[in-house]
Amino acid sequence: MRDSFNKKLNKRRSLATSSGQLDWSRCYFLIQSLAGAMWWIGVFTVPGIRNATLGQLPAELIAWFDIPLFVLGSLLLALGWRQGACVVLPWITLVTAAMFIYSLFTATAGLGALIMIASWVCSLLATTQMFIGRIPSELLIRGPFAFRTAPQRNVKGHFWRTTNQLLCFWALFLCVIPAIILVIERRLNVMLQFPVELRLFGVPVLISASALGIWSAVTMSTRGQGTPLPSSMPSRLVISGPYRFVRNPMAVAGITQGVAVGLISSSWLVVVYALAGSLLWNWLIRPEEEANLEENFAEEFRNYKHNVSCWVPTIRIRRD
Repeated sequence: MRDSFNKKLNKRRSLATSSGQLDWSRCYFLIQSLAGAMWWIGVFTVPGIRNATLGQLPAELIAWFDIPLFVLGSLLLALGWRQGACVVLPWITLVTAAMFIYSLFTATAGLGALIMIASWVCSLLATTQMFIGRIPSELLIRGPFAFRTAPQRNVKGHFWRTTNQLLCFWALFLCVIPAIILVIERRLNVMLQFPVELRLFGVPVLISASALGIWSAVTMSTRGQGTPLPSSMPSRLVISGPYRFVRNPMAVAGITQGVAVGLISSSWLVVVYALAGSLLWNWLIRPEEEANLEENFAEEFRNYKHNVSCWVPTIRIRRD
């Protein structure tokens, strides 16, 4: 079964590679080139842009390097000169690291550091897509994160293992990482003060999302005889409880919790972190996970996927 699953995944990835998906990476570099050019125009014409993104750094000196290496280099990549990635990506990496360190120590140019971090991440993904034709999402599900069916245990064993996983998830993704982001946000001096009403609104949102996460975890461990982790997946397809309404209520709960933590802590960067996590899961993890579920549960999962949405709750009214 595992060999069959790998063959299907490889076939799907080969089709993606050969279906003309190189275009989006070139489109990205075109947008990056235009955005870089517009930013440099703003730097030399609008003092506020220069202060917010460069602080006291010498703009004229940086421009001599950045315009040919970043702006023109991105344009050449957009035109199909792939070898330019050997120059553009190292330059973006160097500038991103330098900007981030400078901003941490001076509490200036924080917006510029964040823009460069976003540019580096997107450029790395676009370069990968350009050279191999796809994003190798399978690298995220190897080793301890590879898909495996949970070993046979009684319901109590699955329940306590799921509980431990949930607590570890909350501690890391809802406490430790947001705390680090808050410190960075303040060091970069890019804070935004949310209205008190919005921060208070985050409290019931967090409680509701946490309740959904607990409900989903309990349902998974008791009905599916497994855990939410890929390395200990349920041996039965779970379509009851919250899974009647969305295909992955755990993801919905986790992302909503992250947004709520951002609202409560008045951190727009934590909100962005949570939303970025939703994109990562939806584009990279979910296709792999659902391919595995289709391999294991065949027509039963295909029917479930057809009838139940991934993100938007599906509510059916019974008619007598």
